[in-house]
Amino acid sequence: MTSYLTDPGPGSGARTPARSRLHTDAPTLSLNGDWRFRLLSGAPGEVGAAGVLPAGEGVNDVARTDFDDASWNSIPVPSHWVLQGDGSYGAPIYTNVQFPFAIDAPNVPDENPTGDYRRTFELPAEWSDAAQVLLRFDGVESRYKVWVNGIEIGVGSGSRLAQEFDVTDAVATGENTIAVRVHQWSAASYVEDQDQWWLPGIFRDVTLQARPAGCIDDVWLRAGLGEDGSGLITPQLTASDAAFPVSLRVAELGVDVEWASPADIAPVRVDAVEPWSAETPRLYDAVVSSAGETVSLRLGFRTVRIEGDQFLVNGERVVFHGVNRHETHPDRGRVFDEEWTRADLALMKRFNVNAIRTSHYPPHPRVLDIADELGFWVILECDLETHGFERGGWAGNPSDDPAWRDAYLDRIERTVERDKNHPSIVMWSLGNESGTGQNLAAMSAWVHDRDPERPVHYEGDYTGAYTDVYSRMYSSVPETDAIGRDDSRSLLLGCTAPESARQRTKPFILCEYIHAMGNGPGAIDQYEDLVWQHPRLHGGFVWEWRDHGLRTREADGTEYFGYGGDFGEVVHDGNFVMDGMVLSDNTPSPGLHEYKQVVAPVRLAVTRGGDGALVLHIENRKHSADTGDLEFRWRVEADGVESSSGVVEVDAVVAGSRASVAMPALDVPDEGEVWLTVEAVLRDDAAWAPSGHGIVFTQVDLAPQRSTLTAPWLAASDVSSDVAAHLVLGPARFEHGQLVELAGQPVSGPRLELWRGPTDNDRGQGRGSYERIDPWLNNGNGEPAPAYDTIWREAGLDRLTPRIELVETGDTAVHVRRRWAAANSRDSVVTDERWQLVDGELWLRADITPTSGWDIVWPRVGLRFDLPGDVDAASWFGTGPLESYPDTRHAARVGRFEATRDTLTVSYSRPQETGHRSDVRSLTMQREGSDWLRMDAAPDASGRRPGFTLTRHTAQQLDAARHPHELPETGAAYLYVDAAQNGVGSRACGPDVWPDSMLRPEARTLTLRFSAP
Repeated sequence: MTSYLTDPGPGSGARTPARSRLHTDAPTLSLNGDWRFRLLSGAPGEVGAAGVLPAGEGVNDVARTDFDDASWNSIPVPSHWVLQGDGSYGAPIYTNVQFPFAIDAPNVPDENPTGDYRRTFELPAEWSDAAQVLLRFDGVESRYKVWVNGIEIGVGSGSRLAQEFDVTDAVATGENTIAVRVHQWSAASYVEDQDQWWLPGIFRDVTLQARPAGCIDDVWLRAGLGEDGSGLITPQLTASDAAFPVSLRVAELGVDVEWASPADIAPVRVDAVEPWSAETPRLYDAVVSSAGETVSLRLGFRTVRIEGDQFLVNGERVVFHGVNRHETHPDRGRVFDEEWTRADLALMKRFNVNAIRTSHYPPHPRVLDIADELGFWVILECDLETHGFERGGWAGNPSDDPAWRDAYLDRIERTVERDKNHPSIVMWSLGNESGTGQNLAAMSAWVHDRDPERPVHYEGDYTGAYTDVYSRMYSSVPETDAIGRDDSRSLLLGCTAPESARQRTKPFILCEYIHAMGNGPGAIDQYEDLVWQHPRLHGGFVWEWRDHGLRTREADGTEYFGYGGDFGEVVHDGNFVMDGMVLSDNTPSPGLHEYKQVVAPVRLAVTRGGDGALVLHIENRKHSADTGDLEFRWRVEADGVESSSGVVEVDAVVAGSRASVAMPALDVPDEGEVWLTVEAVLRDDAAWAPSGHGIVFTQVDLAPQRSTLTAPWLAASDVSSDVAAHLVLGPARFEHGQLVELAGQPVSGPRLELWRGPTDNDRGQGRGSYERIDPWLNNGNGEPAPAYDTIWREAGLDRLTPRIELVETGDTAVHVRRRWAAANSRDSVVTDERWQLVDGELWLRADITPTSGWDIVWPRVGLRFDLPGDVDAASWFGTGPLESYPDTRHAARVGRFEATRDTLTVSYSRPQETGHRSDVRSLTMQREGSDWLRMDAAPDASGRRPGFTLTRHTAQQLDAARHPHELPETGAAYLYVDAAQNGVGSRACGPDVWPDSMLRPEARTLTLRFSAP
């Protein structure tokens, strides 16, 4: 039996499509606020769902004006009911690909949570003269039915799309009653399987608008840019003859025209305009007036076109340094907040993000107003995803089923019509991960007809049958390089030879890449380098901008950010929803800092000229703006302490060009490591950051030949097999050769550590291992490979145990040899720990030597020291200030830094390896505000320096916990000194660690000096 819940169509009774979101002087009444609410366990009146209504209540009784809702609770609109009521209204569900109900399209389960909403409102007396009254819903999940004053108005569908209903004949001046029945599941749920929380309810604005006689139904002002700098306004108006005459005014440009009839409407040329771009988002206020209404818009003059394999805006190639942005907030879910959103987009600008893909639906319309104003290239995506059908070979996929054609076309029409006036939108996207088929092709044809000026994107169209750009997700570095080189030796993914040839003629973008889940992503620089090597590569969009954690509390009130599985879901996809470069608490991750440095619109380098003088090189990679907005500051530091600073005077460098400028003569200190740092900063305040905000930096070592710390060699004659029961060597005390105290405090170790708390990337299979890649087969993505953490566990790296093979002591030295291995493993690692007191200084040389059988990549190789729990801060000279790993080091600079123990690590949503600082020279640990112990590190024979991590939890404890609050109170601190770490990659849903950053088993040496301040 078919009902409106299982109807694959677009709903009924609504105006098709809803109008553009326009600023109007027409009377408008917001229905946001408190509504009466109840939650039913199923859909009343549906087959198999009997008994969900109270006894004696009819299916539609809720719509009656005299219906008694006094026993109902109150709920705010907009909101999601699962985030209200302290759990009494059900719970969120997170799935990535899976459907949280049986795959039986278009049917839905009997257990279908259904929310009934009611409220009254006063219609002003002056509305009695309105020609029409429209009721607009900007977002309701999932399908809903509307009544006004007991009259059924229609059925809405399309959760993230606006819908308007004509309620003129249903309303009256004075008190009115509106009732809305919202169902969590419907046929529409099968095409709204986006990677996000399922959050039902009326979650966007509800408004009434009085449409006066002679009003303007809709406006589209296309603002084009001529090659000579002129502007062309091409108006499209939807209005009755009674609305005319209609005028257009753009006061700043001197435009003031009036059209007496629809036939008179014509383009308006302006001699000179300032172009709109993401770098210079110049907007002009326009006003369109009729006899009954005035609407206002903001125009941005720009052109979008594709020439060959180049995507051009205003005639210049665009490089997308973008992010995929879901609408998410830890308390409100997808409910819009103006202040939050403006701050969110300003944060993007501060981290050199210049583009947004609205994954995977249109956002609240105000988001696009702000994008116009601050400046972003936007790919606006339709509210469409059917990913759950993929695992069945796309059997039954609505994308190729004629029964769903109307719904698909309705969704894309409503997407385009609502937001067509925004200059920030440079591409329309049909949706995401919905396979392919005739309905997607029909959507594309409709868009091309309606808006031929903006290209159509859809990643799933691998063969390029109906889209204008070649788009991919997570192609590996070798494959992306091959695509950029237009190498005809390989077929493109899913393509025949002719289809591959067609795709090679188009601009290429990575609509998702460098999956930013947990600690990572790595290899951002490799993708960025390819963009500037191959002009047909136009950058990409990081997956994704922000973690989707929902603020959650344990029974005792302990607060944490929940993810899949924390809400009793039957099926879920775990913490895969926590894959953003901004954490749920709004903290920018180290990965975002890395991204900012790599994709900066200006590149800096310092070299020495032939006369030895320093030269600053500036490359402007901006789209069209020069560097006049930037100031170039320098500073000189010796061993991390600033000795001098100043500003380099630089003439503005035009976009796409380079300049070299002589640095001023510098006073270089005679002692220590001396580093020059040059940073480009904002010269003046911007809408998104204050003056002085850093854009990018570079560093150069001004004294690379100066001597570094060297260690003595432990002579065999210094020790014997007669082991001293107690031995003090400077700040260290040993018992029977074992370290038990440093600087007067109990300490144990050093313990060999090959394990790290697996990162999300270590746990992922992603695109497989580069170790298995043939770059001309499998599209460079490799064969599936087990997750690293599985390989490492099987090798026993998380449970190595020692066997002492040798202990020797002397008056000034201790030598301990241990063999480390796991149960049921033939592979082992030998550590030779040689402690020696030389001229009053305590040295440790640790030689770490693996046996020859190892055939895996290691997560780390280093030593762990267990320290007192009151070691709570550290200062260091090395790289910082944030964590860094072999493939995430561009944002790390050499300097002197300090931090508390708990800020040295990142509170990722799932505990994992964090806090490693590379290339440490010296480290001073503190106890309760006072310096306690200093460690200096000497480079090894290859010049490599160790890194350090200071944390309150061991790698094994990080591994065992699902959330930060589940980590135990250890009462200890742990210092890891790593000779090396494996890279982090983006294997959670992307490529593996690049081979150059992989840690293969090999002998390593750590040489450390310990002293008490």
